[in-house]
Amino acid sequence: MGINLDKPQLWKRDIAASVDLYNSWFMDFAPKAFREARVSASRGVRDALEKTDYLRAVSAAVLEKYPEVLPVLRMSACPPLARDRLVGLAGVSKSLVQNMEDSAKPRISPRMEKTRLRAELQRISNIIETMADPDIFPWLSDNRSPEEQEITRSSTIVADRLCGTVADPIIRNAQEKRQLAAITALLEKKGYVLSDSGTRYDAMSAGTFSFHVSVPVYVAGTAGERVHVSVDAAIMPLSAREGDMPLFIEAKSAGDFTNVNKRRKEEAVKMQQLRNTFGGGVRYLLFLCGYFDSGYLGYEAAEGIDWIWEHRISDLEQLGI
Repeated sequence: MGINLDKPQLWKRDIAASVDLYNSWFMDFAPKAFREARVSASRGVRDALEKTDYLRAVSAAVLEKYPEVLPVLRMSACPPLARDRLVGLAGVSKSLVQNMEDSAKPRISPRMEKTRLRAELQRISNIIETMADPDIFPWLSDNRSPEEQEITRSSTIVADRLCGTVADPIIRNAQEKRQLAAITALLEKKGYVLSDSGTRYDAMSAGTFSFHVSVPVYVAGTAGERVHVSVDAAIMPLSAREGDMPLFIEAKSAGDFTNVNKRRKEEAVKMQQLRNTFGGGVRYLLFLCGYFDSGYLGYEAAEGIDWIWEHRISDLEQLGI
């Protein structure tokens, strides 16, 4: 017997309650998350401005030394430039721009021939120099050094542009933290203990839980090939015995109905991989908050994936927690 997947008569009421919970959180906390991200982005913009002498020394040499400044430079243009638009205007390799904007490790393309690399970096710098927004950086047209107030103002404006392009990830990250905090509060109240970071899913003790757990799974259609998938939460019940698998939970939130139906196959694929690896008894559930309509729920139910609504988190107790 399922918790929610086999109770479609409750879905309409739960969808409304979930939307109300998400909207309430968004109005109260999303602006704060966005403001904090903007403050962080402003520091990054100021750093990029310093490295380019406040856009007065954008050159191939500077871009080669500091590839991480490129996102700031794109948002400094009038109008702001999307990655693909910059690639087209400058006539440069798309991979070069992607490497320079790699969030984990910004870098120039390591195998690109030096002469070609410097020529492409120079074309990028020429585009930025030509399109730098004169209203944000008035010192450029005046051929002078910027004043401190101007630097602060321009950093904030460009930071707003940067945050605007990644607003959804900022909100999703803040919402995920809140969802995991809700799970933590419920589990700790019942005597569970958070495992050390990096604890393996198959080394968890009874009465422990862990977040962002890496699980090796088989890939369908391959000769035993394995990949690692990340699961948001793994919980080993207090009553678990040696050799038992933890309960896996995926925290999902959404601010509109459209995107969830585009992403609904992700959970089905992960569920199938877990079943292929650990058998049909593996327990994998969704923890939902926000805009999840009956189309999404019906799809997940058909795949055998159950869920817990955040507005009724106590349903976790039905899983023996």
